[in-house]
Amino acid sequence: MLSYTVKRANRKTAAIYVLKDGSIEVRCPKNINEREIEKFVNANRQLLETKTAGMREQALKKNAFAVSPGDSLLFLGERYPLETVDFPKMGFDGSRFYAPGGIPANDLKSGLIKIYKSLAEQWLTSKTQEYAKIMRLNPVDVKVNSAKTRWGSCSGKNSINYSWRLIMAGERCVDYVVIHELAHIAEHNHGSRFWSIVKQYMPDCKEQKKKLKELQNILACENWD
Repeated sequence: MLSYTVKRANRKTAAIYVLKDGSIEVRCPKNINEREIEKFVNANRQLLETKTAGMREQALKKNAFAVSPGDSLLFLGERYPLETVDFPKMGFDGSRFYAPGGIPANDLKSGLIKIYKSLAEQWLTSKTQEYAKIMRLNPVDVKVNSAKTRWGSCSGKNSINYSWRLIMAGERCVDYVVIHELAHIAEHNHGSRFWSIVKQYMPDCKEQKKKLKELQNILACENWD
């Protein structure tokens, strides 16, 4: 029997949510009875069993995630080794990530995140400036943040934000996100005119979206918080 929790609220329909830890939550109207809820859950049993198993496995992998020398790390879609060096500095030299030996795991990860953020600020600012000229659009500002669910965003004031995690994606995927966010300066929506702008500069945008989804699935099993 599937285990689930019930949250009643002022709503008209019932819905089932699988949370990040693999638990199931049913959100439903206040007047629905337990038998109806159970029937609703059982009607979706097969799908729920598959999804909860996947979410639990993902959560286990994320909890066990750690970075150590000898691992390979993503940068612009390519993997580079993390090597130990005999001087007190962490960094990336274009062929490897490096760090002194003996650093505690949490400090190593936080140091790598700082490196990634620095790389992201350099690359994404440069890419945005490059495509802004090509597209004849003018972002007010370019910032890098720690967003987990969005690769980028464009504010109503035309300020563009990117998740530092985007720097792990392939360069063409990065270009797609940059073009996507710049296009929002011209069209603050996802209508046909918006997509025509994106496709003008990135004809294979669907392929890049697919690759970003694949990266998102990889990162869902890694704890970079």
